[in-house]
Amino acid sequence: MKIAVTGASGNVGTAVLRALKQDDQVTEIVGVSRRVPSTSVEPYAGCEWHSIDVGAASRPQESVAALSEAFAGADCVIHLAWIIFPNHDRELLRRVNVEGTRRVLDAAVAAGVKHVVVASSIGAYSPDPARAEVSSPSDNPPLRGEDFEARGINGSHYSEDKGAVEAMLDEFEAAHPDITVARLRPGLIFQSDAASAIKRFFLGSWVPGKLLDAGALPTLPLPKGVRAQAVHSDDIGQAYRLAAVTGASGAFNICADDVLGPQELADILDHGKFVELPPALVRGAVAAAHASGAIAADAGWVDMAMGVPMMDNSRAKDVLGWAPTRSAKDAVAEVLKAMSEGAGFDSPSLWAEDKAETAFAAIGGSVQDALEQARTGSEITERIDTGLLRHLLANHLAGGRTAVERLDMMTLNYQDTPVFPQIAEAARDIRADRDFLELLAESFGMGPKAYQEAAAWAGEKIARLKPNGRVTERSPMALLLEAELLRSAVVGKIGLWEVLRDNASDLGLNAAFFDTLVDSAQSQLDLLNEVHAHASATALRTDAETYRS
Repeated sequence: MKIAVTGASGNVGTAVLRALKQDDQVTEIVGVSRRVPSTSVEPYAGCEWHSIDVGAASRPQESVAALSEAFAGADCVIHLAWIIFPNHDRELLRRVNVEGTRRVLDAAVAAGVKHVVVASSIGAYSPDPARAEVSSPSDNPPLRGEDFEARGINGSHYSEDKGAVEAMLDEFEAAHPDITVARLRPGLIFQSDAASAIKRFFLGSWVPGKLLDAGALPTLPLPKGVRAQAVHSDDIGQAYRLAAVTGASGAFNICADDVLGPQELADILDHGKFVELPPALVRGAVAAAHASGAIAADAGWVDMAMGVPMMDNSRAKDVLGWAPTRSAKDAVAEVLKAMSEGAGFDSPSLWAEDKAETAFAAIGGSVQDALEQARTGSEITERIDTGLLRHLLANHLAGGRTAVERLDMMTLNYQDTPVFPQIAEAARDIRADRDFLELLAESFGMGPKAYQEAAAWAGEKIARLKPNGRVTERSPMALLLEAELLRSAVVGKIGLWEVLRDNASDLGLNAAFFDTLVDSAQSQLDLLNEVHAHASATALRTDAETYRS
């Protein structure tokens, strides 16, 4: 059985690949992702990969043609591709999520695929009036089946788009009765490997990860009436596998059996203490925090959380033979712990917040592997002024942190440019270099001081407040200026690698390894030159697009 998966490198996609690889019925897996992960890492190894943009910066004809080619010979397509950031760019979100789904369906028809499984969500459901009738923190609203109306909640871009996709699927089924369509409606989906990605998309980099440690908060403030359902990524992965291999049709609610209320959420954060606040107050606080850039999530997420029904998962159990292996409480506890630790995974979508064992571009392998190759085992000789060395490393560590922060934001903000893959690749490689330099400095006993890290962090956050000539919308100049800053940073890094190479014998370093790092940095510079060339050709022009519109 051949199965194609769009969005295959994300949180759910990674779990789906793991599940498919465990099933002997699945003989071929096609992965579709705008950013292709390392094919030497499981579960991505052994899949046939296609880099395809379903809608961010591509035209309908070109994306449908590319998808049709990728889907050729597939028995089933599992469509997971979806973006939730940047929240402010409503047109981009709709183009990727709703129009992108339409293109996937059109491509499935063109390729002759007879079974499609589409990622819907608890967020697709319309508001449940019963949610407002819950008066006690210990009470729960009634559970709803798949026949509850699914047209989304106004004010939440995620919910609106999920509702629009549900309507599209209804129309598609009517127009193509020969194609079987299943739609899975999961609750919140969590795993430790996705921790940093979840933090980026909802909390952002202003919120310290340690705030999520058990016991860090004396009490947990929550909107009155909040309830949540969740599922572990591995469990949703199995649900998609079962839907695909059994040829299932219709809608399926996928969630763990427990509903998380205020007490359960507070217990996860250790103290078990919570305070209920008026939802309007919480919504206003989230709206203000999002507007200031303090958090990534907008107030629409509060609207959705307070309105969606609680789901009954019995149809998935009865029809698919599916059952959750982990509770919602365990899934949330796992991801919060991993978020506080900055955990992630070796995927372009799931990279770790800090000091991950990222694929090291120059040598292949982990950052720790790179350090072992860089050091010879010898100590620093007396010919080296260690005070000056410490100063040199500290400056480059601060610069590296700033470059990584900036590129992280660029991978979120410039998805609608044709040079997004170059930005994403440069972000991965520059992050690996930064992680390597931190380990190298620590091996010298010269790791960054707390005040230096804080200064670099604050400097980058302040830099993001610059409007680049426009206050309420993106300026085409933004990409141009950021590309110029990053090119300068990479040139400076090349200089550092050259200094370390030229003094390698006195530093206990392998000079040849730093030649490899110089070559890698030159490749990063080439990527940024491509980004700059695109921005340069469009930024000042009235007849050219910097961003896809």
